[in-house]
Amino acid sequence: MTRKSARALLTILAALLAAVLAHWGCDRSTRAEDSDLQLTRTVVMSGLSDPWDLAFAPDGTMLFTEKCRGLSVRTLDGTVRRLFGTAGAVLPAQDFFCQGQSGMLGVALDPAFDENRLVYVYMASNAGGTKTNRVVRLRVDKDYAGVSDRRDIVTDISFKQSLNRWGGAGAHSGGRIRFSPFDGTLYVTTGDNHDGPLPQDLSRLGGKILRIDGDGNPASGNRAPAGGDPRIYTYGHRNVQGIDFHPATGRAFASEHGPGHDDEVTPLAPGGNGGWDPAPGKGVSCPADYCGYMSNNSEGTPTSMTDLDRFPDALKPSWNNRGVSEGMSPCVFLKGSLWKGWENRLAVGFLRGKRIELLEMDAEGMTVGTAVVAGLPTERIRSLVLGPKGALYVAIDAGEIWRLENAAQ
Repeated sequence: MTRKSARALLTILAALLAAVLAHWGCDRSTRAEDSDLQLTRTVVMSGLSDPWDLAFAPDGTMLFTEKCRGLSVRTLDGTVRRLFGTAGAVLPAQDFFCQGQSGMLGVALDPAFDENRLVYVYMASNAGGTKTNRVVRLRVDKDYAGVSDRRDIVTDISFKQSLNRWGGAGAHSGGRIRFSPFDGTLYVTTGDNHDGPLPQDLSRLGGKILRIDGDGNPASGNRAPAGGDPRIYTYGHRNVQGIDFHPATGRAFASEHGPGHDDEVTPLAPGGNGGWDPAPGKGVSCPADYCGYMSNNSEGTPTSMTDLDRFPDALKPSWNNRGVSEGMSPCVFLKGSLWKGWENRLAVGFLRGKRIELLEMDAEGMTVGTAVVAGLPTERIRSLVLGPKGALYVAIDAGEIWRLENAAQ
């Protein structure tokens, strides 16, 4: 038996063992309702069109994106104003478009927002006649009525141009952007576009996590491999749509969904390889040269999300989804006294899985226990963000934004 065949067999046996243990009550997972976490849910907004991400100003004002409309704001008095995007926004973007999984996606506020009023968005653009994903910086005035000073700080993030067997144009664009509260750098997550060679191609930005400053320049300490784009922090990713930073260590963690197996949460390290390589291996042929849903090897085992045989130094996942994929998308660490014993857990949201799960980690960042958040409607979870007073805000594909608070005292 080859090493890969043995690994495939062990994966199946591990999944069967986990199912048996769960059946006999030996699963380490707990339910949040059985702990000191008792959530209340408030619908903050409804009737939205594919809300994708949100961010809070220090005064509690909420900015949010809708995939096919753009960036909007909800001020403290409840007024909603469209700021940037399609016609009718304060600042229309003629180059902005929405296609497939792409459009106006992530949003983040500059760490010095109170002073400089800078907002960053991740969007699809056809400027110059070429479709790309890009990061755009804007300035909003103090009453959120004016938008100015657009600057496109990253313009060359890969975009899937056309339909192939694996999906339509605009697929797998990533799109989450977050500032590290520890060093003020901006992390940008991208996707593999159903392009087999892209995640391991260090000259292109798809299937990567970028780390840049507020002007789009490479951040110090990225350690991109020799010859690679210096904006690359990690590479070898499939479609990262979640990233956050451990409250105690500052280490970045990414969440991404697998091709039919192994959604993963991964602690990141500069220059690290996530181990995803859907390009056809020697003697293998896959439609459109993308083996992400098939096998990239001559032995026929499914393409691994983290291929430790090919990349023994690849970043090790903290958690995976027991051989299935449920479309894990956003993540955020719970911080503050509101969360009591659940502080520092990582909340991850699922699209197809339609739930929020909390991961408890050890000092090395490895997951040692999980808890499903019970009592929520079964909806596709698109964004998780901590807001005023540490409450957890949730955007769902059905067009709502919720606020979750812990009522346990």
